[in-house]
Amino acid sequence: GDGGCFFQVTDIAVKPSHQGRGLGKLIMREIREFLNTVPDKAYVSLIADGEASKLYAQYGFESVMPRSQGMFLRR
Repeated sequence: GDGGCFFQVTDIAVKPSHQGRGLGKLIMREIREFLNTVPDKAYVSLIADGEASKLYAQYGFESVMPRSQGMFLRR
């Protein structure tokens, strides 16, 4: 993020051979602890692929649809 107003959670991954051991939850707990220190008005975003949205929802993240829509440009 820009250190004050906007923060983006990106590239969270657990190697398939290590999944199911709570590592994703450990990572998200640490991220949430950090996000508790950012300004109250900050906008925190992430892109959740597949079933990952269920993990993120456990930590307070909500879908932005239909208000917003994620997009990308492949180069």
